[in-house]
Amino acid sequence: MKLRNTSLALAGALIVAACSDQPAAPTAPATRSALSSPDGGGTYLVSFNGKGVPAGFAARVAALGGQVVFAHAGARVAAVAGLDDARAAQVGGLAGVGAVEPDAVTLLERPEVADVERAEAPQSQANPAAALVFPRQWNLRAIHADQAWGAGKLGSPDVLVGILDTGIDYLYPDLYGRVNLTLSKSFLSAAENARVQAAFPGAHEIADLHFHGTHVAATVASNALIAAGVTSRTTLVGLKVCAPGTAPTFQASCPTSAVLAAVLYAADHGIPIINMSLGGLFQRRDASARGGNPPSFLAIINRVMNYATQHGTTIVVAAGNEAADLDRNLVPNADGDYEHFPGLYDAYCDTPAVVCVSATGPRVASAPSSAGPFTFLDVDSFAGYSDFGRSAITVAAPGGTGSNTLAARAFGWVYEGCSGFSLVFPICQQRFFNPATGAFSGFIIGANGTSMASPHAAGVAALIAAGGVRQPSQVQAQLQQTADDLGQPGTDPYYGKGRVNAARAAGVN
Repeated sequence: MKLRNTSLALAGALIVAACSDQPAAPTAPATRSALSSPDGGGTYLVSFNGKGVPAGFAARVAALGGQVVFAHAGARVAAVAGLDDARAAQVGGLAGVGAVEPDAVTLLERPEVADVERAEAPQSQANPAAALVFPRQWNLRAIHADQAWGAGKLGSPDVLVGILDTGIDYLYPDLYGRVNLTLSKSFLSAAENARVQAAFPGAHEIADLHFHGTHVAATVASNALIAAGVTSRTTLVGLKVCAPGTAPTFQASCPTSAVLAAVLYAADHGIPIINMSLGGLFQRRDASARGGNPPSFLAIINRVMNYATQHGTTIVVAAGNEAADLDRNLVPNADGDYEHFPGLYDAYCDTPAVVCVSATGPRVASAPSSAGPFTFLDVDSFAGYSDFGRSAITVAAPGGTGSNTLAARAFGWVYEGCSGFSLVFPICQQRFFNPATGAFSGFIIGANGTSMASPHAAGVAALIAAGGVRQPSQVQAQLQQTADDLGQPGTDPYYGKGRVNAARAAGVN
């Protein structure tokens, strides 16, 4: 399984002159990757028959030399670690155990980097459209976020959005004070959490050593000092489920066990919206049960997601960047031809009751400089890298262009903050924010991918929740009913019910 491939370029936050950055071209669509990509730690997912967790389950696992990572009575699932296949099979034979599946990971490849510049200015967040790089943010104008702000629809601090990702830089100027650190939590191993302290003593365990989670988080909610987000008052919760990887590749990995634990945590702690810019493709035949009875790996995922939605959590996920036809089970190969994979399953897009988001990107008509503002021939072009299919796509949102043209590379990116804890981009560690004086500096990243589209929809969902709508089915319905219908009338294989509209979703006519 792979994390949604995200093409990236690092760009300066101070746009007072033309920047010299040359964003990297989008990566080729990922081909089918194997489900059985274990995390190397002997971790397995477990489902239970009957009600709750069987009595003495943890003791029995300990007797086999393993330990329980988490066990959730309501969803009737668990994760265990420290076992080999033979002892995992013995767990499968325990009373009350329905299935045991090897854990799997999603992966993120290291991006290329361009030049950076520092931004410095006094604090001002009364008007998100006044953010330093807002002229570059075609994506927020495309969803009419500026119209929502103009009507006072900035989100509510009472609405929580959980970011299941590589963590969050909670000290970044655009995110300072926006993250609930009490609720925020890492679901990674003790060794991964220790890496945070080794690099940044005293930092919270959700510190984003990568960059991906910070970019995603700031898209949902931002103080709008350097770059604006969809909202500016929403409260974020960092749910760290992806490790940053190590040099030189910094290939981040997200264990499914961590993802599922975080989803359950969000549901049990009343977090009404979560964003998951991660996932992968596998064939259903690869998700067969090891235990005595189903459910299998796929059904374990579905059981967790159903629990979360039934307990009031709206789950927003990225459709994926494989350019896969999810209706016909087709995925492009390296030669550009489509290959058929019977029973193709997009985790987590094919999971029932989630909001699955495809990506749009602009075609550039003109711009006075790389600082913008940009004029686009078509801001709602479907991004060629995005997965699609009527059976899966709920709505579309800006993810950035997939074009390799010079104009698209210069202007078609989604810009948000770069983590000051990043080991991938050490220069970003120079970020600074002094709340007493309002002085700040930081760096931004330009990115393409459905990873960027998903948090736009999550931000709009936060606006809907701020208006009092909290039930996941109602949030999803309002997202769809207020979207701008694009492509074929009604449900379109590329846009679903349409590209999200923040102003209309927030009740602005």
